[in-house]
Amino acid sequence: MESLNALLQGMGLMHLGAGQAIMLLVSLLLLWLAIAKKFEPLLLLPIGFGGLLSNIPEAGLALTALESLLAHHDAGQLAVIAAKLHCAPDVHAIKEALALALPSVQNQMENLAVDMGYTPGVLALFYKVAIGSGVAPLVIFMGVGAMTDFGPLLANPRTLLLGAAAQFGIFATVLGALTLNYFGLISFTLPQAAAIGIIGGADGPTAIYLSGKLAPELLGAIAVAAYSYMALVPLIQPPIMKALTTETERKIRMVQLRTVSKREKIL
Repeated sequence: MESLNALLQGMGLMHLGAGQAIMLLVSLLLLWLAIAKKFEPLLLLPIGFGGLLSNIPEAGLALTALESLLAHHDAGQLAVIAAKLHCAPDVHAIKEALALALPSVQNQMENLAVDMGYTPGVLALFYKVAIGSGVAPLVIFMGVGAMTDFGPLLANPRTLLLGAAAQFGIFATVLGALTLNYFGLISFTLPQAAAIGIIGGADGPTAIYLSGKLAPELLGAIAVAAYSYMALVPLIQPPIMKALTTETERKIRMVQLRTVSKREKIL
C-alpha cells in the first residue's frame, strides 16, 4: 500500500493545480483550432505547444531557478532567501518582497538559488535569451514587416485612417483595466494596465515587447490573449459585421484597386 501511495504521489497528475488544468485545456483548444480548423496555425500552433510544455505538472520547464526553489518549499532554503530580502520566511512574503526588489537584488536571489542546486527550465532560459533581451520582438517585427504587403494601402491611402482609428483600442483597454482596479474586481497597477492596453492595438510584437518591459509577470497571459484573439478574428468579425451592416451593403462588390509597382512599394 505504501508503494502504491508513493507511486501515486510521484505522478505529475497528483500535483496538477486548477490553473495548470485550465491552461492545458486552453492549449489543447489552440492546437485543435490550428491543426483541425486551420485558424492561423503559424501563431496558434507554437502558442498551444508552448502552453502544454509550460504547464506540465512538476516539470518546471518554465520556472527560473528561484521559482523552482520557492515551489520546493524547503524551510531552510526559504529562510536563507527571506533573510536576504528582510521578510518573513514564507513563499507569499518572499514573492511580494521580490516584486518590490530592484533587478540587481532579483538577480542576486536567482544566483543564490543556482548555488543551492536549482537550475532554470529550458523555457525560462529561452525567455531570458530571446524575450528578456528584447531580441525576439525585434526579429518578429522584421519578419512581419517583410511579410506585409503595403500595396492596398498605397493604392488607397485613405485606409490609413482605419489603422489610426484602431489605436483608440489601446486607450479603451487601459481605461478598462484601470476601471477593474478602481472597483476592486482585479488589481492592476498603471504599468500593468499600460502593458495590457497594447493588446487593444492588435499588435502582437509590440504587446510582447512592452509587457516584457513594464509587466513581465503578465507577459505570458498578454501574449496568449493578444495572439489568440487576433488569430480568431475570422470567428469574431462575422457576427459584428452582420450586426452593423445590412444585407444589401454586404453584397456590394469591391472595385479592384490599381496595381502598385515594386518601385513604388520600395520608395
